Amino acid sequence: MDKVYQKIEDAIADVNDGATVAVAGFFACGVPRLLLKALINKGTKNLTLACGCGPMLGAADELKQLVKNKQLKKVIDSYGLYRSATKGREDSFEQAVRDGEIELEVYPMGTLAEKYRAAAAGVPAVYLPTGVGSIIEHSTITNISGKSIPKETRVFNGRTYILEYALKPDFAFIHAHTGDREGNLKYSKTARNFNPVMAAAAKVTIAEVENLVELGIIDSDSVHTPGIYIKRIVPVPRIDFRVSID
Repeated sequence: MDKVYQKIEDAIADVNDGATVAVAGFFACGVPRLLLKALINKGTKNLTLACGCGPMLGAADELKQLVKNKQLKKVIDSYGLYRSATKGREDSFEQAVRDGEIELEVYPMGTLAEKYRAAAAGVPAVYLPTGVGSIIEHSTITNISGKSIPKETRVFNGRTYILEYALKPDFAFIHAHTGDREGNLKYSKTARNFNPVMAAAAKVTIAEVENLVELGIIDSDSVHTPGIYIKRIVPVPRIDFRVSID
């Protein structure tokens, strides 16, 4: 099945207001910038961006525009704010979070990865040891009063674990170095990060690929995400961008 869309606008046409969109990337690496730009141009509102480790800090210009357009309702991430207080005061996203205009929900990075993996496997929830003995054990970390949900814990073989629910986004935007027409993907180095788990977790996964190749070009042992998880492929150029992670 040929899954290629020539126009990026067509590939995201059904991403409607209120959608939860997973955004892959480890800070500046592997971020689907052109899909994000298309979403900005589309003007979709009330969005929840489900991240992994700071992709929106790596795509600072896109985040700034999303905030300016008031397109965001919520961001889920493990590293969503700058470490620098000075940069934070200058950052429109952090100020919107502090003012309660955008909800920020925070999890440890590994916990987020497991929440996506659970969704991909059809598992509704998992018990994890991460965060036991800290504030993470007791409730969801969020800046919005009344949105913090108490967490369940259970002891297995003398060790305490926290129940975390699977995270299944409506859409996943991912970026691959190489992809074929059936959606088999290969990522480059650190860009691999959250791309595979998000691609498998989402209801609809859309991949932007720098190099579109014919079937059989990607060696089977080099496929990082099988095409069964990919609904749409968009060929994109390799772009230059400003690296901004802190």
